[in-house]
Amino acid sequence: MENEVNQKTVVLKDTTANPAPLGLMGFGMTTVLLNLHNAGLFKLGTMILAMGICYGGLAQIFAGIFEWKKNNTFGATAFTSYGLFWLSLVFLLIMPKLGLGQAPDTNAMVAYLLAWGIFTFVMFIGTFKLNGKLQFIFGSLALLFFLLAIADYTGNAAIKKIAGYEGIICGASAVYTALYQVLKELYAKKT
Repeated sequence: MENEVNQKTVVLKDTTANPAPLGLMGFGMTTVLLNLHNAGLFKLGTMILAMGICYGGLAQIFAGIFEWKKNNTFGATAFTSYGLFWLSLVFLLIMPKLGLGQAPDTNAMVAYLLAWGIFTFVMFIGTFKLNGKLQFIFGSLALLFFLLAIADYTGNAAIKKIAGYEGIICGASAVYTALYQVLKELYAKKT
């Protein structure tokens, strides 16, 4: 007896939304607000800390998980990592005030910022396979981390202010890229 096997190929179409705009908005808006502070325009307060937890932190982690579901290793790594960066930064600021350890000294903060700068620079190299908008975001973010590390190391307020303005540009470029993606998708849809 001969058994005949019918083989069918099933193609699954991904109909889920693009998570990148959510992650880019969470990163961009929180970065702009923190760097308005770094530029000296207002004090660090609960508004920035709340944005760091909710939008910069949690929204980017969600975006990273959704990028993972879309098999995008770069997006999953970037969004999840920077979401956790925001949460860790907020915890570094509030834990000592809650009596949960000592605030990091200058050298520790410099090491923290340098580690994030190096990670970001490597991710920047990865953007050479992507697009110019992401190259700008990651390149300007790497520069921001290095400027903040130099400002902390030297105690130079002028460098911190320069970093603040550079960070505003970096964050604004992420907001622009996110909104560009949303509007491009909306206007490409046929109604």
